[in-house]
Amino acid sequence: MSYTLGILDQSPIIEGASNEQTLQKTVTLAQRAEQLGYSRFWVSEHHHTESLAGSSPEVLVSYLLAKTKSIQIGSGGVMLQHYSPYKVAENFHVLASLEPGRVDLGIGKAPGGLPLSTKALQYGTLNQGEDFEERLIFLQQLIEQSIPKEHELYGIQATPIPKAKPTLFLLGASPESAALAGKLGIAFVFARFINSDNDVLAQAARIYRSHHPNGTFAISIAALAAPSKEEAKELIGDQKITKVHLASGRSLTLQSVEQAEKFGQESGEEYTVEQYEADILYGTAEDIRANLDDYHVRFQIDEFILHTPILKEFERQRSFELLSPVHLQLQQKVKVI
Repeated sequence: MSYTLGILDQSPIIEGASNEQTLQKTVTLAQRAEQLGYSRFWVSEHHHTESLAGSSPEVLVSYLLAKTKSIQIGSGGVMLQHYSPYKVAENFHVLASLEPGRVDLGIGKAPGGLPLSTKALQYGTLNQGEDFEERLIFLQQLIEQSIPKEHELYGIQATPIPKAKPTLFLLGASPESAALAGKLGIAFVFARFINSDNDVLAQAARIYRSHHPNGTFAISIAALAAPSKEEAKELIGDQKITKVHLASGRSLTLQSVEQAEKFGQESGEEYTVEQYEADILYGTAEDIRANLDDYHVRFQIDEFILHTPILKEFERQRSFELLSPVHLQLQQKVKVI
């Protein structure tokens, strides 16, 4: 296998679990991912929701680093529009100093919640409308210690300066995001579980490689493995992707029609809500690996970050087990014997 596998866990609240139980399940999954040979384990940022417990990735990352030994741990991602790039750099420099070489800093462009939570996150702060690209460039300069002399903050450092810098990733679902990552020379993760249009994926991969030929191009993809394809299909059921389209041209993916409607209402803009069939890879582990192999060749994918979008605890855990590098190695040994 010439690509690596990671996991994205959004800390979903499954089967009536409490918030405390849910976050402990994330810890357990990270520890199991390490045992199973996954390359990295990421947690996400979602606000003001009763279905996901992960609202503060930098805090959860610090705890997961303390509870694991070798796997890369990171954010998938920090929603930079809400925060000072300087403070984000400080946070992750502290983490990288505590656990050198194990910290990933994934940066996202989405709000991570409804307009009301965005207003709450930015309440009382300055420069709320500051350009995302400007924030990302400043964050990269802080991590690389490369602030140009003409910058008004030339000379500032985000201390402590770690020996091994956190690895910076941009997360997105468009060719424009891929182009930005490529131009800045940082790794890019295409969120295919949000945008499953393979034509857009192909364009994003091509544009990224044109700017950064040797960079890391990964995709976060929805996948569910089961002992049989029939069981996997039944577990997925009739899942949908819900999007709200605002009059300003923005489109956002929400967890339900109700949330999409609420987002539209809170935005103060005209809006429409649409649902699409969720494009989830499903089947046996061999079926899914064949799909990943195909994506690797077609789009030059360096890594797949697996996201399992079902709310059944045992079946979700089993899927990660079946798709793991350790399980693949065991299967290959059996075939050789």
